[in-house]
Amino acid sequence: MEISHITLIVQNLAKTTTMLETLFEAEEIYDSRDQSHSYFPEKFFLIDGLWLAVMEDASQKLPKTYNHIAFKIDPTQIDSLITRIRGLGLKIEKDRARIKGEGASIYFYDDDNHLFELHTGTLAERLHHYRLTETK
Repeated sequence: MEISHITLIVQNLAKTTTMLETLFEAEEIYDSRDQSHSYFPEKFFLIDGLWLAVMEDASQKLPKTYNHIAFKIDPTQIDSLITRIRGLGLKIEKDRARIKGEGASIYFYDDDNHLFELHTGTLAERLHHYRLTETK
């Protein structure tokens, strides 16, 4: 089984579109405009083959939590992505404590309080470094 798509509810489709295109080089593949095929106006994007659906409901704003979506990035992209995040007026959050070698992360909330993580490590690397720190 694999993930089909992820859907996020946002307050402003245009603002979210700018963020997705600027940070993730998302390709917009559908815009419902005035059509009503779902609960709310929506857009579909592809981010490296991942289908991301974004629906606009101006009445909702989520509380900030640690629930998040993480995207793998190359370490050489960190400075450029930090510049782009700040250019969108978004605040970079403090990283959590990490075990040496598990990778670096950039955390930020979008304007709707969805938490995104841009992470340089892999699952295999993380598990390897966790095993190295386990006490026997």
